[in-house]
Amino acid sequence: MHYLALAADYDGTLASRDRISEDTVRAVERLRKSGRRAILVTGRRVDDLLSVCPCARLFDLVVAENGAVVYNPATREEHHLANPPPKLLIKGLQERGVEPLEIGQVLVGTHAAHRAAVQDVIWELGLEAQVIGNRDALTVLPAGINKAKGLERALRKLGLSRHEVVGVGDAENDHSFLDLCECSAAVANAVPSLKAAATFVTKAENGSGVIEVIDEVIADDLHRLDGRLEQHLIPLGTAADGTMVNLPPFGHNMLVAGPSGSGKSTLTAGIIERLIEKDFQVCIVDPEGDYGTLGDVVALGNQWRAPSVTEILSILEDPKFNLSINLLGIPLGDRPAFLAQLVPNLQALRARTGRPHWLVLDEAHHMLPDTWGHTGSALPKRLGETLLVTVHPEHVAPEILAPIDIVIAIGASPQDTLARFGRATGRAVPWPEDLSREADQVVAWFVSDAKLPFAVRPMPGRAERMRHHRKYAEGDLRWHSFYFRGPDGRHNLKAQNLAIFCQIAQGIDEETWLFRLRRGDYSRWFRHAVRDEFLAEETQRFERRTDLPPAQTRQMLTELVQARYTLPE
Repeated sequence: MHYLALAADYDGTLASRDRISEDTVRAVERLRKSGRRAILVTGRRVDDLLSVCPCARLFDLVVAENGAVVYNPATREEHHLANPPPKLLIKGLQERGVEPLEIGQVLVGTHAAHRAAVQDVIWELGLEAQVIGNRDALTVLPAGINKAKGLERALRKLGLSRHEVVGVGDAENDHSFLDLCECSAAVANAVPSLKAAATFVTKAENGSGVIEVIDEVIADDLHRLDGRLEQHLIPLGTAADGTMVNLPPFGHNMLVAGPSGSGKSTLTAGIIERLIEKDFQVCIVDPEGDYGTLGDVVALGNQWRAPSVTEILSILEDPKFNLSINLLGIPLGDRPAFLAQLVPNLQALRARTGRPHWLVLDEAHHMLPDTWGHTGSALPKRLGETLLVTVHPEHVAPEILAPIDIVIAIGASPQDTLARFGRATGRAVPWPEDLSREADQVVAWFVSDAKLPFAVRPMPGRAERMRHHRKYAEGDLRWHSFYFRGPDGRHNLKAQNLAIFCQIAQGIDEETWLFRLRRGDYSRWFRHAVRDEFLAEETQRFERRTDLPPAQTRQMLTELVQARYTLPE
Protein backbone atom coordinates (compact mmCIF):
# COMPACT_ATOMS: atom_id res chain seq x y z
CA MET A 1 0.00 0.00 0.00
CA HIS A 2 1.10 3.54 -0.76
CA TYR A 3 -1.58 5.57 1.03
CA LEU A 4 -1.70 4.42 4.64
CA ALA A 5 -3.83 7.19 6.14
CA LEU A 6 -6.76 9.50 5.44
CA ALA A 7 -6.89 12.94 7.05
CA ALA A 8 -10.31 14.56 6.79
CA ASP A 9 -11.91 17.78 7.98
CA TYR A 10 -15.14 17.51 9.99
CA ASP A 11 -17.68 20.27 9.27
CA GLY A 12 -18.60 20.43 5.59
CA THR A 13 -16.46 17.42 4.76
CA LEU A 14 -17.09 14.32 6.87
CA ALA A 15 -20.15 15.93 8.46
CA SER A 16 -23.15 17.88 7.28
CA ARG A 17 -25.14 19.90 9.81
CA ASP A 18 -22.92 18.67 12.66
CA ARG A 19 -23.44 14.96 11.99
CA ILE A 20 -21.64 12.17 10.13
CA SER A 21 -24.01 9.93 8.17
CA GLU A 22 -24.12 6.18 8.78
CA ASP A 23 -22.80 5.57 5.25
CA THR A 24 -19.76 7.74 5.98
CA VAL A 25 -19.17 5.97 9.30
CA ARG A 26 -19.21 2.60 7.52
CA ALA A 27 -16.76 3.92 4.92
CA VAL A 28 -14.32 4.98 7.65
CA GLU A 29 -14.74 1.53 9.21
CA ARG A 30 -13.86 -0.06 5.83
CA LEU A 31 -10.79 2.15 5.65
CA ARG A 32 -9.64 1.01 9.08
CA LYS A 33 -10.27 -2.65 8.24
CA SER A 34 -8.06 -2.26 5.16
CA GLY A 35 -5.14 -1.61 7.52
CA ARG A 36 -5.10 2.17 7.08
CA ARG A 37 -5.27 4.98 9.62
CA ALA A 38 -7.91 7.68 9.96
CA ILE A 39 -7.20 11.18 11.31
CA LEU A 40 -9.91 13.75 11.95
CA VAL A 41 -8.77 17.37 11.45
CA THR A 42 -11.12 20.04 12.75
CA GLY A 43 -11.34 23.61 13.95
CA ARG A 44 -13.65 22.54 16.79
CA ARG A 45 -12.69 22.19 20.43
CA VAL A 46 -12.37 18.58 21.63
CA ASP A 47 -15.35 18.72 24.01
CA ASP A 48 -17.49 20.39 21.35
CA LEU A 49 -16.52 17.74 18.78
CA LEU A 50 -17.26 14.85 21.13
CA SER A 51 -20.74 16.27 21.82
CA VAL A 52 -21.70 16.02 18.13
CA CYS A 53 -19.49 13.14 16.95
CA PRO A 54 -20.17 9.91 18.88
CA CYS A 55 -17.97 7.97 16.43
CA ALA A 56 -14.77 9.84 17.33
CA ARG A 57 -13.21 6.56 18.51
CA LEU A 58 -13.16 5.46 14.87
CA PHE A 59 -10.21 7.81 14.37
CA ASP A 60 -6.66 7.08 15.46
CA LEU A 61 -6.11 10.72 16.37
CA VAL A 62 -8.06 13.97 16.30
CA VAL A 63 -6.36 17.24 15.39
CA ALA A 64 -8.58 19.84 17.05
CA GLU A 65 -8.69 23.63 17.50
CA ASN A 66 -7.38 24.21 13.98
CA GLY A 67 -4.16 22.32 14.68
CA ALA A 68 -3.45 23.48 18.23
CA VAL A 69 -4.51 20.27 20.00
CA VAL A 70 -3.87 16.60 19.20
CA TYR A 71 -6.34 14.27 20.96
CA ASN A 72 -6.22 10.48 21.25
CA PRO A 73 -9.80 9.14 21.45
CA ALA A 74 -8.62 5.77 22.78
CA THR A 75 -6.71 7.17 25.78
CA ARG A 76 -8.43 10.59 25.99
CA GLU A 77 -5.01 12.21 26.18
CA GLU A 78 -4.55 15.73 24.81
CA HIS A 79 -1.34 17.32 23.59
CA HIS A 80 -1.31 21.10 23.22
CA LEU A 81 1.00 22.65 20.63
CA ALA A 82 0.85 26.13 22.17
CA ASN A 83 -0.06 28.03 25.34
CA PRO A 84 -3.62 29.02 26.33
CA PRO A 85 -5.01 32.26 24.83
CA PRO A 86 -3.76 35.42 26.59
CA LYS A 87 -6.16 36.78 29.20
CA LEU A 88 -5.60 40.29 27.85
CA LEU A 89 -6.84 39.16 24.44
CA ILE A 90 -10.03 37.68 25.88
CA LYS A 91 -10.60 40.77 28.02
CA GLY A 92 -10.05 43.09 25.07
CA LEU A 93 -12.49 41.17 22.87
CA GLN A 94 -15.13 41.16 25.60
CA GLU A 95 -14.74 44.89 26.09
CA ARG A 96 -15.28 45.36 22.35
CA GLY A 97 -18.54 43.40 22.58
CA VAL A 98 -17.31 40.50 20.44
CA GLU A 99 -19.98 37.79 20.73
CA PRO A 100 -20.21 34.86 20.67
CA LEU A 101 -16.72 34.19 22.01
CA GLU A 102 -15.48 30.60 21.96
CA ILE A 103 -12.45 29.98 24.18
CA GLY A 104 -10.55 26.74 23.77
CA GLN A 105 -7.35 25.30 25.17
CA VAL A 106 -5.40 27.42 22.68
CA LEU A 107 -7.80 29.08 20.21
CA VAL A 108 -10.28 31.90 20.45
CA GLY A 109 -13.16 31.82 17.96
CA THR A 110 -16.02 34.05 16.88
CA HIS A 111 -18.01 35.10 13.80
CA ALA A 112 -16.23 36.49 10.75
CA ALA A 113 -18.26 39.69 11.08
CA HIS A 114 -16.02 40.66 14.03
CA ARG A 115 -12.79 40.41 12.02
CA ALA A 116 -11.97 44.13 12.19
CA ALA A 117 -12.53 44.30 15.96
CA VAL A 118 -10.43 41.16 16.54
CA GLN A 119 -7.54 42.48 14.44
CA ASP A 120 -7.68 45.85 16.21
CA VAL A 121 -7.35 44.18 19.64
CA ILE A 122 -4.42 42.04 18.46
CA TRP A 123 -2.71 45.12 17.03
CA GLU A 124 -3.26 47.24 20.14
CA LEU A 125 -1.92 44.52 22.44
CA GLY A 126 1.05 43.77 20.16
CA LEU A 127 0.31 40.04 20.17
CA GLU A 128 2.02 37.50 17.93
CA ALA A 129 -1.25 35.99 16.75
CA GLN A 130 -2.93 35.11 13.47
CA VAL A 131 -6.54 35.31 12.33
CA ILE A 132 -7.70 32.35 10.24
CA GLY A 133 -10.95 32.35 8.28
CA ASN A 134 -13.32 29.41 7.98
CA ARG A 135 -16.38 30.37 5.90
CA ASP A 136 -18.49 32.53 8.27
CA ALA A 137 -16.25 31.96 11.30
CA LEU A 138 -12.79 33.09 12.32
CA THR A 139 -10.19 31.73 14.71
CA VAL A 140 -7.37 33.44 16.57
CA LEU A 141 -4.29 31.25 17.10
CA PRO A 142 -0.64 31.75 18.03
CA ALA A 143 1.63 32.43 15.06
CA GLY A 144 2.70 29.25 13.27
CA ILE A 145 -0.21 27.10 14.48
CA ASN A 146 -2.53 25.69 11.82
CA LYS A 147 -4.03 22.39 10.74
CA ALA A 148 -0.81 21.40 8.97
CA LYS A 149 1.18 21.81 12.19
CA GLY A 150 -1.27 19.66 14.11
CA LEU A 151 -1.44 17.00 11.38
CA GLU A 152 2.35 16.86 11.21
CA ARG A 153 2.46 16.16 14.95
CA ALA A 154 -0.26 13.50 14.63
CA LEU A 155 1.54 11.76 11.76
CA ARG A 156 4.74 11.66 13.74
CA LYS A 157 2.92 10.04 16.64
CA LEU A 158 1.68 7.37 14.22
CA GLY A 159 5.11 6.92 12.65
CA LEU A 160 3.94 8.14 9.24
CA SER A 161 5.18 10.87 6.93
CA ARG A 162 3.13 13.21 4.77
CA HIS A 163 3.75 11.03 1.72
CA GLU A 164 1.48 8.29 3.05
CA VAL A 165 -1.55 10.56 3.51
CA VAL A 166 -4.59 11.56 1.46
CA GLY A 167 -6.28 14.70 2.77
CA VAL A 168 -9.90 15.80 2.25
CA GLY A 169 -11.35 19.21 3.08
CA ASP A 170 -13.82 21.92 2.11
CA ALA A 171 -12.95 25.33 3.60
CA GLU A 172 -10.27 28.04 3.69
CA ASN A 173 -8.62 26.75 6.86
CA ASP A 174 -8.02 23.38 5.18
CA HIS A 175 -5.43 24.74 2.74
CA SER A 176 -2.48 24.21 5.06
CA PHE A 177 -3.11 20.57 5.92
CA LEU A 178 -4.07 19.62 2.34
CA ASP A 179 -0.78 21.16 1.16
CA LEU A 180 1.03 18.91 3.63
CA CYS A 181 -0.59 15.72 2.34
CA GLU A 182 0.90 13.72 -0.54
CA CYS A 183 -2.49 13.83 -2.29
CA SER A 184 -5.38 16.21 -1.61
CA ALA A 185 -9.07 16.10 -2.44
CA ALA A 186 -11.73 18.78 -2.16
CA VAL A 187 -15.35 17.71 -1.73
CA ALA A 188 -17.81 19.09 -4.31
CA ASN A 189 -19.13 21.70 -1.86
CA ALA A 190 -15.66 23.11 -1.13
CA VAL A 191 -14.81 26.78 -1.58
CA PRO A 192 -13.44 27.60 -5.07
CA SER A 193 -9.88 28.33 -3.87
CA LEU A 194 -9.61 24.86 -2.29
CA LYS A 195 -10.97 23.17 -5.41
CA ALA A 196 -8.36 24.97 -7.49
CA ALA A 197 -5.51 23.88 -5.22
CA ALA A 198 -6.56 20.25 -4.62
CA THR A 199 -5.27 17.29 -6.62
CA PHE A 200 -8.83 16.37 -7.52
CA VAL A 201 -12.44 17.26 -6.66
CA THR A 202 -15.04 14.66 -5.71
CA LYS A 203 -18.32 14.36 -7.55
CA ALA A 204 -20.40 14.33 -4.37
CA GLU A 205 -20.62 16.72 -1.46
CA ASN A 206 -19.73 16.31 2.23
CA GLY A 207 -19.50 12.74 3.53
CA SER A 208 -20.53 11.22 0.20
CA GLY A 209 -17.46 12.85 -1.35
CA VAL A 210 -15.26 11.37 1.39
CA ILE A 211 -16.78 7.95 0.64
CA GLU A 212 -15.65 8.34 -2.99
CA VAL A 213 -12.08 8.95 -1.84
CA ILE A 214 -12.10 6.08 0.66
CA ASP A 215 -13.49 3.57 -1.85
CA GLU A 216 -10.87 4.52 -4.46
CA VAL A 217 -8.02 4.34 -1.94
CA ILE A 218 -9.12 0.86 -0.85
CA ALA A 219 -9.74 -0.33 -4.42
CA ASP A 220 -6.45 0.63 -6.08
CA ASP A 221 -4.52 3.11 -3.91
CA LEU A 222 -5.47 5.99 -6.26
CA HIS A 223 -3.58 4.28 -9.07
CA ARG A 224 -4.75 6.85 -11.66
CA LEU A 225 -2.56 9.47 -9.98
CA ASP A 226 0.69 7.45 -10.07
CA GLY A 227 3.52 9.64 -11.36
CA ARG A 228 1.17 12.60 -11.94
CA LEU A 229 1.73 14.54 -8.74
CA GLU A 230 4.26 16.95 -10.20
CA GLN A 231 5.11 18.60 -6.89
CA HIS A 232 6.61 15.33 -5.65
CA LEU A 233 8.67 14.39 -8.72
CA ILE A 234 12.45 14.31 -8.23
CA PRO A 235 14.47 16.41 -10.72
CA LEU A 236 17.33 14.54 -12.38
CA GLY A 237 18.49 17.13 -14.90
CA THR A 238 17.74 18.61 -18.32
CA ALA A 239 17.44 16.81 -21.63
CA ALA A 240 18.97 18.03 -24.90
CA ASP A 241 15.84 20.08 -25.70
CA GLY A 242 16.01 21.85 -22.36
CA THR A 243 13.07 20.06 -20.75
CA MET A 244 13.36 18.87 -17.17
CA VAL A 245 13.78 15.13 -16.66
CA ASN A 246 12.06 13.97 -13.47
CA LEU A 247 12.24 10.74 -11.52
CA PRO A 248 8.97 9.31 -10.15
CA PRO A 249 9.25 8.88 -6.37
CA PHE A 250 7.18 5.68 -6.16
CA GLY A 251 6.87 2.39 -8.00
CA HIS A 252 10.30 2.31 -9.63
CA ASN A 253 13.80 0.89 -9.10
CA MET A 254 16.92 2.62 -10.35
CA LEU A 255 20.50 1.74 -11.27
CA VAL A 256 23.40 4.20 -11.42
CA ALA A 257 26.37 2.51 -13.14
CA GLY A 258 29.74 3.52 -14.52
CA PRO A 259 33.48 3.14 -14.01
CA SER A 260 35.36 4.21 -10.89
CA GLY A 261 35.88 7.95 -10.62
CA SER A 262 33.10 8.78 -13.08
CA GLY A 263 30.99 10.66 -10.52
CA LYS A 264 28.47 7.99 -9.44
CA SER A 265 28.61 9.05 -5.79
CA THR A 266 28.21 12.73 -6.66
CA LEU A 267 25.22 12.02 -8.90
CA THR A 268 23.66 9.71 -6.30
CA ALA A 269 24.26 12.22 -3.51
CA GLY A 270 22.41 14.86 -5.54
CA ILE A 271 19.42 12.54 -6.01
CA ILE A 272 19.45 11.72 -2.28
CA GLU A 273 19.61 15.41 -1.43
CA ARG A 274 16.56 16.20 -3.56
CA LEU A 275 14.62 13.26 -2.11
CA ILE A 276 15.29 14.57 1.38
CA GLU A 277 14.33 18.12 0.36
CA LYS A 278 10.89 16.75 -0.56
CA ASP A 279 10.57 14.91 2.79
CA PHE A 280 11.20 11.41 1.48
CA GLN A 281 13.01 9.25 4.01
CA VAL A 282 16.19 7.68 2.64
CA CYS A 283 18.15 4.72 4.02
CA ILE A 284 21.64 4.37 2.52
CA VAL A 285 23.67 1.18 2.81
CA ASP A 286 27.10 2.76 2.61
CA PRO A 287 29.96 0.21 2.42
CA GLU A 288 32.77 2.77 2.26
CA GLY A 289 31.33 5.62 4.36
CA ASP A 290 30.93 7.92 1.33
CA TYR A 291 27.56 9.40 2.28
CA GLY A 292 27.88 9.89 6.04
CA THR A 293 28.62 13.60 5.72
CA LEU A 294 25.54 14.47 3.67
CA GLY A 295 23.42 17.13 5.32
CA ASP A 296 20.34 15.88 7.21
CA VAL A 297 21.65 12.29 7.20
CA VAL A 298 22.56 10.45 10.40
CA ALA A 299 25.53 8.09 10.03
CA LEU A 300 25.56 4.82 11.97
CA GLY A 301 28.57 2.55 12.27
CA ASN A 302 32.27 3.00 11.52
CA GLN A 303 35.40 0.98 10.89
CA TRP A 304 35.52 -0.11 14.55
CA ARG A 305 31.85 -0.85 15.13
CA ALA A 306 29.26 -2.58 12.97
CA PRO A 307 25.68 -1.28 13.21
CA SER A 308 22.93 -3.63 14.36
CA VAL A 309 19.59 -4.15 12.65
CA THR A 310 17.81 -3.16 15.88
CA GLU A 311 19.60 0.20 15.96
CA ILE A 312 18.83 0.83 12.30
CA LEU A 313 15.12 0.15 12.73
CA SER A 314 14.98 2.22 15.90
CA ILE A 315 16.34 5.28 14.09
CA LEU A 316 14.12 4.82 11.03
CA GLU A 317 10.99 4.65 13.20
CA ASP A 318 11.12 8.44 13.24
CA PRO A 319 10.07 9.77 9.79
CA LYS A 320 12.34 12.80 10.23
CA PHE A 321 15.51 10.67 10.25
CA ASN A 322 17.52 9.80 7.15
CA LEU A 323 20.17 7.19 7.72
CA SER A 324 23.54 6.18 6.27
CA ILE A 325 24.60 2.69 7.40
CA ASN A 326 28.41 2.52 7.39
CA LEU A 327 29.59 -1.08 6.81
CA LEU A 328 33.34 -0.57 7.24
CA GLY A 329 33.11 -2.59 10.47
CA ILE A 330 31.73 -5.64 8.62
CA PRO A 331 34.10 -7.87 6.59
CA LEU A 332 33.44 -7.74 2.86
CA GLY A 333 32.42 -11.40 2.65
CA ASP A 334 29.86 -10.99 5.48
CA ARG A 335 28.04 -8.02 3.97
CA PRO A 336 25.58 -9.99 1.78
CA ALA A 337 24.44 -11.93 4.85
CA PHE A 338 24.04 -8.69 6.80
CA LEU A 339 21.93 -7.24 3.99
CA ALA A 340 19.86 -10.43 3.85
CA GLN A 341 19.03 -9.87 7.51
CA LEU A 342 18.40 -6.13 7.12
CA VAL A 343 16.21 -5.96 4.01
CA PRO A 344 13.28 -8.14 5.23
CA ASN A 345 13.13 -6.00 8.36
CA LEU A 346 13.08 -2.85 6.24
CA GLN A 347 10.31 -4.36 4.13
CA ALA A 348 8.27 -5.05 7.27
CA LEU A 349 8.79 -1.43 8.36
CA ARG A 350 7.71 -0.28 4.90
CA ALA A 351 4.55 -2.40 5.05
CA ARG A 352 3.60 -0.76 8.35
CA THR A 353 4.71 2.84 7.80
CA GLY A 354 5.52 3.20 4.08
CA ARG A 355 9.11 4.07 5.01
CA PRO A 356 11.96 4.31 4.31
CA HIS A 357 10.74 5.66 1.00
CA TRP A 358 14.02 4.89 -0.77
CA LEU A 359 16.75 2.34 -0.13
CA VAL A 360 20.16 3.18 -1.64
CA LEU A 361 22.67 0.31 -2.02
CA ASP A 362 26.15 1.49 -2.91
CA GLU A 363 28.76 -0.98 -4.22
CA ALA A 364 25.87 -3.28 -5.16
CA HIS A 365 28.21 -5.75 -6.88
CA HIS A 366 29.83 -6.41 -3.46
CA MET A 367 26.60 -6.24 -1.46
CA LEU A 368 24.57 -8.53 -3.75
CA PRO A 369 27.03 -10.39 -5.98
CA ASP A 370 25.93 -12.88 -8.60
CA THR A 371 28.21 -15.42 -6.90
CA TRP A 372 26.15 -15.35 -3.67
CA GLY A 373 23.69 -18.18 -4.12
CA HIS A 374 21.18 -17.13 -1.46
CA THR A 375 19.86 -13.95 -3.09
CA GLY A 376 16.66 -15.50 -4.40
CA SER A 377 15.71 -17.16 -1.12
CA ALA A 378 17.02 -14.59 1.38
CA LEU A 379 15.64 -11.40 -0.14
CA PRO A 380 12.12 -10.34 -1.18
CA LYS A 381 11.41 -10.66 -4.89
CA ARG A 382 10.33 -7.02 -5.05
CA LEU A 383 12.57 -4.56 -3.25
CA GLY A 384 10.61 -1.47 -4.30
CA GLU A 385 11.98 2.10 -4.53
CA THR A 386 15.61 0.98 -4.50
CA LEU A 387 18.62 2.72 -6.04
CA LEU A 388 21.62 0.51 -6.83
CA VAL A 389 25.06 2.02 -7.43
CA THR A 390 27.75 -0.13 -9.03
CA VAL A 391 30.84 -0.27 -11.21
CA HIS A 392 29.90 -3.71 -12.52
CA PRO A 393 26.16 -4.20 -13.22
CA GLU A 394 26.94 -7.61 -14.74
CA HIS A 395 28.24 -8.82 -11.33
CA VAL A 396 25.05 -7.98 -9.45
CA ALA A 397 22.67 -10.87 -8.77
CA PRO A 398 20.17 -11.16 -11.68
CA GLU A 399 17.22 -11.36 -9.26
CA ILE A 400 18.13 -7.88 -7.98
CA LEU A 401 18.62 -6.38 -11.44
CA ALA A 402 15.35 -7.79 -12.82
CA PRO A 403 13.03 -5.09 -11.37
CA ILE A 404 15.31 -2.20 -12.42
CA ASP A 405 13.34 0.05 -14.78
CA ILE A 406 15.44 3.24 -14.75
CA VAL A 407 19.14 3.04 -15.67
CA ILE A 408 21.56 5.97 -15.52
CA ALA A 409 24.88 5.27 -17.23
CA ILE A 410 27.68 7.63 -16.26
CA GLY A 411 31.22 7.96 -17.58
CA ALA A 412 32.93 7.90 -20.96
CA SER A 413 31.32 4.66 -22.24
CA PRO A 414 27.59 4.73 -21.39
CA GLN A 415 26.76 2.45 -24.32
CA ASP A 416 29.05 -0.24 -22.94
CA THR A 417 27.57 0.18 -19.44
CA LEU A 418 24.01 -0.21 -20.75
CA ALA A 419 25.06 -3.20 -22.86
CA ARG A 420 26.48 -4.95 -19.80
CA PHE A 421 23.24 -4.26 -17.93
CA GLY A 422 21.30 -5.63 -20.90
CA ARG A 423 23.33 -8.84 -21.03
CA ALA A 424 22.94 -9.34 -17.27
CA THR A 425 19.13 -9.00 -17.47
CA GLY A 426 18.48 -10.52 -20.88
CA ARG A 427 17.26 -7.21 -22.27
CA ALA A 428 18.05 -5.77 -25.68
CA VAL A 429 19.31 -2.20 -25.35
CA PRO A 430 17.97 0.01 -28.18
CA TRP A 431 20.85 2.46 -28.58
CA PRO A 432 19.87 5.39 -30.88
CA GLU A 433 22.25 5.96 -33.76
CA ASP A 434 22.06 9.73 -33.38
CA LEU A 435 22.62 9.77 -29.62
CA SER A 436 25.54 12.00 -28.72
CA ARG A 437 26.52 13.28 -25.31
CA GLU A 438 28.86 15.86 -23.89
CA ALA A 439 31.41 15.28 -21.16
CA ASP A 440 29.14 16.61 -18.39
CA GLN A 441 26.13 14.52 -19.45
CA VAL A 442 24.91 11.06 -18.50
CA VAL A 443 22.65 8.68 -20.43
CA ALA A 444 19.28 7.73 -18.96
CA TRP A 445 17.15 4.78 -20.04
CA PHE A 446 13.56 4.58 -18.75
CA VAL A 447 13.11 0.89 -19.51
CA SER A 448 9.46 0.52 -18.47
CA ASP A 449 8.36 3.52 -20.56
CA ALA A 450 9.72 1.90 -23.75
CA LYS A 451 11.76 5.04 -24.41
CA LEU A 452 15.13 5.08 -26.14
CA PRO A 453 18.18 6.04 -24.05
CA PHE A 454 18.82 9.81 -24.09
CA ALA A 455 21.40 12.27 -22.81
CA VAL A 456 20.78 14.24 -19.62
CA ARG A 457 22.78 17.01 -17.99
CA PRO A 458 22.40 16.20 -14.26
CA MET A 459 21.25 18.88 -11.88
CA PRO A 460 24.08 19.79 -9.47
CA GLY A 461 23.51 19.42 -5.76
CA ARG A 462 22.08 22.53 -4.12
CA ALA A 463 24.31 22.16 -1.08
CA GLU A 464 27.92 21.10 -0.80
CA ARG A 465 28.95 18.16 1.33
CA MET A 466 28.88 19.38 4.92
CA ARG A 467 31.99 21.23 5.93
CA HIS A 468 33.76 20.01 9.05
CA HIS A 469 34.37 22.72 11.59
CA ARG A 470 37.78 21.99 13.14
CA LYS A 471 37.23 24.69 15.72
CA TYR A 472 34.41 22.75 17.31
CA ALA A 473 36.04 19.36 16.72
CA GLU A 474 39.50 20.05 18.15
CA GLY A 475 39.71 23.67 19.31
CA ASP A 476 39.08 25.23 22.72
CA LEU A 477 35.60 26.65 23.33
CA ARG A 478 36.88 28.09 26.65
CA TRP A 479 33.91 29.47 28.64
CA HIS A 480 31.51 27.73 26.25
CA SER A 481 32.89 24.31 27.22
CA PHE A 482 30.58 21.55 28.41
CA TYR A 483 30.89 20.27 32.00
CA PHE A 484 29.80 16.75 32.95
CA ARG A 485 28.38 17.18 36.47
CA GLY A 486 26.24 14.56 38.20
CA PRO A 487 22.95 15.17 40.09
CA ASP A 488 24.78 15.51 43.41
CA GLY A 489 27.53 17.73 42.04
CA ARG A 490 29.81 14.73 41.52
CA HIS A 491 32.39 15.20 38.75
CA ASN A 492 33.24 18.39 36.98
CA LEU A 493 34.76 17.05 33.78
CA LYS A 494 35.39 19.73 31.19
CA ALA A 495 34.87 19.08 27.46
CA GLN A 496 36.32 22.06 25.62
CA ASN A 497 35.56 20.59 22.18
CA LEU A 498 33.57 17.83 20.52
CA ALA A 499 36.43 15.33 20.43
CA ILE A 500 36.84 15.48 24.20
CA PHE A 501 33.06 15.51 24.65
CA CYS A 502 32.84 12.17 22.83
CA GLN A 503 35.71 10.69 24.84
CA ILE A 504 34.14 11.65 28.18
CA ALA A 505 30.67 10.59 27.02
CA GLN A 506 31.94 7.06 26.39
CA GLY A 507 33.45 6.74 29.89
CA ILE A 508 31.24 8.80 32.22
CA ASP A 509 29.08 6.87 34.70
CA GLU A 510 25.50 6.08 33.70
CA GLU A 511 23.88 8.20 36.41
CA THR A 512 25.66 11.37 35.28
CA TRP A 513 25.03 10.60 31.60
CA LEU A 514 21.28 10.16 32.12
CA PHE A 515 21.05 13.18 34.41
CA ARG A 516 22.36 15.49 31.69
CA LEU A 517 20.43 13.65 28.95
CA ARG A 518 17.03 13.99 30.64
CA ARG A 519 17.66 17.68 31.38
CA GLY A 520 18.28 18.33 27.70
CA ASP A 521 21.75 19.70 28.43
CA TYR A 522 23.45 18.09 25.43
CA SER A 523 21.12 19.57 22.82
CA ARG A 524 21.24 22.91 24.62
CA TRP A 525 25.06 22.97 24.40
CA PHE A 526 25.03 21.97 20.73
CA ARG A 527 22.54 24.73 19.96
CA HIS A 528 24.03 27.63 21.93
CA ALA A 529 27.75 26.84 22.18
CA VAL A 530 28.46 24.75 19.08
CA ARG A 531 25.74 26.61 17.14
CA ASP A 532 24.65 23.56 15.20
CA GLU A 533 20.85 23.61 14.98
CA PHE A 534 20.64 20.30 13.09
CA LEU A 535 22.81 18.50 15.66
CA ALA A 536 20.74 20.02 18.47
CA GLU A 537 17.42 18.92 16.94
CA GLU A 538 18.61 15.38 16.30
CA THR A 539 19.98 15.18 19.87
CA GLN A 540 16.66 16.37 21.28
CA ARG A 541 15.01 13.34 19.73
CA PHE A 542 17.35 11.05 21.67
CA GLU A 543 16.75 13.05 24.84
CA ARG A 544 12.98 12.66 24.57
CA ARG A 545 13.00 8.92 24.01
CA THR A 546 12.68 6.83 27.17
CA ASP A 547 12.50 3.48 25.38
CA LEU A 548 16.21 3.35 24.50
CA PRO A 549 18.77 1.87 26.93
CA PRO A 550 21.34 4.42 28.21
CA ALA A 551 24.24 2.68 26.44
CA GLN A 552 22.45 2.99 23.11
CA THR A 553 21.72 6.71 23.52
CA ARG A 554 25.37 7.24 24.45
CA GLN A 555 26.58 5.38 21.36
CA MET A 556 24.05 6.96 18.98
CA LEU A 557 24.85 10.47 20.18
CA THR A 558 28.63 10.10 19.90
CA GLU A 559 28.30 8.55 16.43
CA LEU A 560 26.05 11.43 15.36
CA VAL A 561 28.72 13.92 16.46
CA GLN A 562 31.50 11.92 14.79
CA ALA A 563 29.57 11.73 11.53
CA ARG A 564 28.79 15.44 11.62
CA TYR A 565 32.37 16.53 12.32
CA THR A 566 35.80 15.18 11.43
CA LEU A 567 37.17 14.11 14.79
CA PRO A 568 40.85 13.27 15.31
CA GLU A 569 41.70 9.57 15.42
